[in-house]
Amino acid sequence: MKVIVLGAGIIGVSTAWHLLNEGHEVTVVDRQPDAALETSFANGAQISVSFCEPWANAGAPLKVAKWLLRDDSPLLFRPRLDPHQWRWGLSFLTQCNDAAFERNVRQLVALGRYSHESLKQLVAATGIEYQRLERGILHFFSSKADFEAGAAGAELMRRYGVDRRVLGRDEVLKIEPALAAFGPNIHGGTFTPSDESGDAQVFTQQLAARCRARGATFLHDTAVERIDALGGQISGVRVRHLPDGTARTLVADQYVAAMGSHTAPLLRRLGLWLNIYPAKGYSATLRLKRPDDASVVSLLDDTRKIAISRLGDHIRIAGTAELAGYDSSLDSATARKRCAALVRRYEELFPGVADTSEPNYWTGLRPSTPTNIPYIGRSRLPNLWLNAGHGTLGWTHGAGSGQALAELISGKRPALSFGFCGEALPAVRPFVAGKPGLRQG
Repeated sequence: MKVIVLGAGIIGVSTAWHLLNEGHEVTVVDRQPDAALETSFANGAQISVSFCEPWANAGAPLKVAKWLLRDDSPLLFRPRLDPHQWRWGLSFLTQCNDAAFERNVRQLVALGRYSHESLKQLVAATGIEYQRLERGILHFFSSKADFEAGAAGAELMRRYGVDRRVLGRDEVLKIEPALAAFGPNIHGGTFTPSDESGDAQVFTQQLAARCRARGATFLHDTAVERIDALGGQISGVRVRHLPDGTARTLVADQYVAAMGSHTAPLLRRLGLWLNIYPAKGYSATLRLKRPDDASVVSLLDDTRKIAISRLGDHIRIAGTAELAGYDSSLDSATARKRCAALVRRYEELFPGVADTSEPNYWTGLRPSTPTNIPYIGRSRLPNLWLNAGHGTLGWTHGAGSGQALAELISGKRPALSFGFCGEALPAVRPFVAGKPGLRQG
């Protein structure tokens, strides 16, 4: 079949790769001049299968309320006269209970483990290099109360087959000696040795190049203006080539919407109301002045809710989320404060290790759902497929989401317990040792 994929981030390009594996003819459309230039450009760099808890939990409403007036808070909700924001927020509140939290965790763990295996197979098959570090993820805590909460979270994740280890301060420093200067402030941590890190942009662009070599067509600098429907299915996609303004309609057998946060407004015109809202995230990438003193294990700083990942002779600090619409600018007072806070925190943790004089700041719109579970599967229009809403886990779930959707389009059932669009969530059964995330029975 001929398949058009809308979006050339990690989700869209992974989908294209796996569609090629299934023998389909693939065209990818993106408004940017290359792949991975928006949300996949400069994220936290973590493949965090084992650190995938949903934002919505029983304690979330109180935390968000405390953070409302802080421009540098980890999660900033800016109320707007936007019915889609309020719909998202009210849905989020319905997920802030223990039953919903555990239900959502089950699906996120299953998708994450399936996706990690897919990524490993893809890297083995292609030889793509992307500053990959398979050293796990270390989550450290600066207060006793936060450490105790982190230990309880680790116990919950172990119930779903996740090897999240609880560590004392000395064990934290043994795993990442670069934290020694900050050591007196650390009460403990948790560690998942199977997690890893790497540059999502480099990976995605190299995968896109391999897709082209296998015959995929990439239409860059091409904006999607609308999707047309006729007779209860998609009849074409109206696009415009941005450099010269030329418009045309692209026609295929199947269509995939993988445009991140922009998927939701595009599909509303078709009467499809995806509950995806952009969460504006920030990162700062710094050149290392003293590489030998920098961390190599990917880190999560619980106090600031930020990720720190080593990318060769640079360090990436990323985090915070701002629910304030589709503004992706860096020039507002709030944006400047949030960016500066990332650099300031890194200097507190690793004084003098990085060059903080010329930080490379970035912001991207993470396509978030109230449950943190993405839309993957067929829409109610039979030839329109969804692969969007991955929030902060697009890099973690990218390879597996692409593989799963390509299998669904090809009439197969992916081997994981996950609630794909248009299907009921399969009955949950225990993980089988050696086969994480596979469905039993």
